[in-house]
Amino acid sequence: MSESTYPSVKDLTLEEKASLTSGGDSWHLQGVESKGIPGYMITDGPHGLRKSLTSSTGETDLDNSVPATCFPPAAGLSSSWNPELIHKVGEAMAEECIQEKVAVILGPGVNIKRNPLGGRCFEYWSEDPYLAGHEAVGIVAGVQSKGVGTSLKHFAANNQETDRLRVDARISQRALREIYLPAFEHIVKTAQPWTIMCSYNRINGVHSAQNHWLLTDVLRDEWGFEGIVMSDWGADHDRVASLNAGLNLEMPPSYTDDQIVDAARDGRIAPAQLDRMAQGMIDLINKARAAMSIDGYRFDVDVHDEVAHQAAIESIVLLKNDDAILPLNADPAAARKIAVIGEFARTPRYQGGGSSHITPTKMTSFLDTLAERGIKADFAPGFTLDLEPADLALESEAVETAKNADVVLMFLGLPEAAESEGFDRDTLDMPAKQIALLEQVAATNQNVVVVLSNGSVVSVAPWAKNAKGILESWLLGQAGGLALADVIFGQVSPSGKLAQSIPLDINDDPSMLNWPGEEGHVDYGEGVFVGYRYYDTYGKVVDYPFGYGLSYATFEIADVAAAKTGANTATVTATVTNTSDVDAAETVQVYVAPGKADVARPKHELKGFTKVFLKAGESKSVTIDLDERAFAYWSEKYNDWHVESGEYAIEVGVSSRDIADTVVVTLEGDGKSQPLTEWSTYGEWETDPFGAKIVADVAAAGEAGELTKLPDNAMMRMFLNSMPINSLSTLLGEGGKKIAKFMVDEYAKLAK
Repeated sequence: MSESTYPSVKDLTLEEKASLTSGGDSWHLQGVESKGIPGYMITDGPHGLRKSLTSSTGETDLDNSVPATCFPPAAGLSSSWNPELIHKVGEAMAEECIQEKVAVILGPGVNIKRNPLGGRCFEYWSEDPYLAGHEAVGIVAGVQSKGVGTSLKHFAANNQETDRLRVDARISQRALREIYLPAFEHIVKTAQPWTIMCSYNRINGVHSAQNHWLLTDVLRDEWGFEGIVMSDWGADHDRVASLNAGLNLEMPPSYTDDQIVDAARDGRIAPAQLDRMAQGMIDLINKARAAMSIDGYRFDVDVHDEVAHQAAIESIVLLKNDDAILPLNADPAAARKIAVIGEFARTPRYQGGGSSHITPTKMTSFLDTLAERGIKADFAPGFTLDLEPADLALESEAVETAKNADVVLMFLGLPEAAESEGFDRDTLDMPAKQIALLEQVAATNQNVVVVLSNGSVVSVAPWAKNAKGILESWLLGQAGGLALADVIFGQVSPSGKLAQSIPLDINDDPSMLNWPGEEGHVDYGEGVFVGYRYYDTYGKVVDYPFGYGLSYATFEIADVAAAKTGANTATVTATVTNTSDVDAAETVQVYVAPGKADVARPKHELKGFTKVFLKAGESKSVTIDLDERAFAYWSEKYNDWHVESGEYAIEVGVSSRDIADTVVVTLEGDGKSQPLTEWSTYGEWETDPFGAKIVADVAAAGEAGELTKLPDNAMMRMFLNSMPINSLSTLLGEGGKKIAKFMVDEYAKLAK
């Protein structure tokens, strides 16, 4: 064996194979030094590298880590709707991993924002699985393009922090397939993440780490996943059951490799299964070897900071801009007197709390940026960044500062104590002291712009009347101050679009009926009606809809057309024009609206998007392809995706509720049908290709007197169509039995 070649699993002893399926410590793989297998480091993401300064000892320290670029967490970056930009972020993250000798960075997290109160919403992408998958894939592809691995997480249904280590998520197969799995599926099939991290929770009674259906049947056999599956830290409760289910790696180690050895010896683990799991670990190490062999590499701190800067710019969503209060003029000769109020302007909340907490290479607040650019402003903190009662002296100072200004920029939001990994929020509201201060300021100055800092949505409607402008800036990473100044003073036009609906009231959210569960379980009773799928289908008024975001420019979408490219595929085209004198970007969104269906389907679903930058007055044509999955739903009857024949509306717009035009395509359907039996209804026989012929034969035989004639009045036909044919005797007596036997016998002949 040469020094440049790792061994195969055949070169290892049983004990060595077992050792590869558990970590060496909290942050390292367990190598086999005698066989040339190193114990590479794996550590936290997902919005930048969090490598603990004590990582070499295997200890966990969430607050003391090496400097790394803090990019906007997914709460912000998801609003960019820009996969190419996200890919650049991934590339930069990988370069930092190479410098720090980290083989796998743990992220991205693509769990669905089922409820906006979820404590980890700040590092998840969207309430929509299509958007989450098609954005987060950029992180995976970008990181791995540099020879560093990612860990797509948390597989699956980790949608709350309450009781997250053991809660049983009870979810229908249809909801799993349409909402909670597609982001994972798309990324696996498109980018093949080197690793996937399973979640803590149970799914329909089975812990994810021990779920053979999830880790093997679906992930590997159906989707073709080629990498390894690791546990979330402490999620493996039975090493033998987990390995048999398809878990390659327990993290951190429980120092129980002897359990795997004993189970392999007594037959509870098949030799081939242990070999597969251990070989996966060798393959992972082999993939990372080239990048981990680079010595002396140093990433360019300034270049990465600029990537973070651009990512932050595109994360900002302009929610309100009455009287065109934004942008402000930065020219000292023409500028209005500015007051900046709110501690967030000086002490930005730029990332979420918990395991992803990064020590940034730089940190630029909004006030820092104003000073660097020579923009004068009076500042008052107004409140403290905690959940303590209001400080009257700070409030009084802020109100006085506002009185003397032409325009007030108020920086409000959620302090870290209000949202973090580890707990769910109990309200959508911001701290009451901040809202009270806004009311006082607005009473003395009508020109208020609110700049929000938050990891998930907050209530806006109760206080929006006190602000002419509202910027939703989420958590913007280390360059957020620069990005906010660029947008506020008009160097760039805001282009972010909401990846998450903002409801008027948390009780409008359909998941609240089952949030966060009880007695160790949570029922996903809303099924596929999550976020805008519910709000739009049932006509619920929202504050700001999914996909919404204003610009300093104006746009027009025209020439919308759709052409079939196959039996169940289509291409959508449109022309986008910047009708203003401001260079800016617009995001064209394509929603598919099914016609009449055999199951309850949402009014429409996002199935394509593209972000287009246009100079003032410029037009561009866009093309978005819709594959068969764009029109399909998961049929529990067929245990498969199903496209029904018929008309589908294709909506092209700039939010889920701002549709510029709608066109219709007629699809042939996939032709799926189930075998007919005596338990199939008469109506199902009528709509089946074979069954329809037999139904016609029954009618003919009735007219000829060979079988009992079926009733032809409307009421009786209604009962007949909904009735399994083995119950026809309840309507037709003995004649009904003969009809049922005739139909089953004829079907057996035709189906041969």
